Amino acid sequence: MLALCLLCSLLTMVWPAPAAPVGSVEPAQYEELTLLFHGALQLGQALNGVYKTTDARLMEAQHSIGQYDRALGLLGQEVSQGWDAAQELRASLREMQGEEDALQLQAEATARALGKAAQGQQVLRENMRQLEVRLRGAWLGRAHQEFEALKARADKQSHILWALTGHVQRQRREMVAQQHRLRQIQERLHTAALPA
Repeated sequence: MLALCLLCSLLTMVWPAPAAPVGSVEPAQYEELTLLFHGALQLGQALNGVYKTTDARLMEAQHSIGQYDRALGLLGQEVSQGWDAAQELRASLREMQGEEDALQLQAEATARALGKAAQGQQVLRENMRQLEVRLRGAWLGRAHQEFEALKARADKQSHILWALTGHVQRQRREMVAQQHRLRQIQERLHTAALPA
């Protein structure tokens, strides 16, 4: 289209206007017109080549922009997935921290109960020792019964204390395992927070 417009403008320049005086402008020779048309044709072909090259470059640029947009979309999805994973890890960490706090409180309560049981056992042992001393002096029926009752009670408390000690040890193992999991989650969070 552009080449056709240029060709028309060249023709109007070369072709004499009918209003001009006939004697002042020399008529164009056939060879000059052929040369002029040939030049216009070459100019049109050159412009057509420039148009096609420019069009090809524009298509290539459009293709590159499409690929860039797709890459940005994928990167955005990965960032979003990484953010979601970090949020889930943080939620898991908070939940595990709560569980660890509950285990810590339970362990402290158990330790207090063990302390009280140990004190009670110490009192029982002291009472048994005193009864034993009294029984050595005079072996009375009632004192013997009290001694046996205290001895049975001391045995029962020893068994409770042994069971509580096992419970505390199990809780400590659970707390150690929980702390290990917390450290692993914190390391994963730290690794996920670092820029790639």
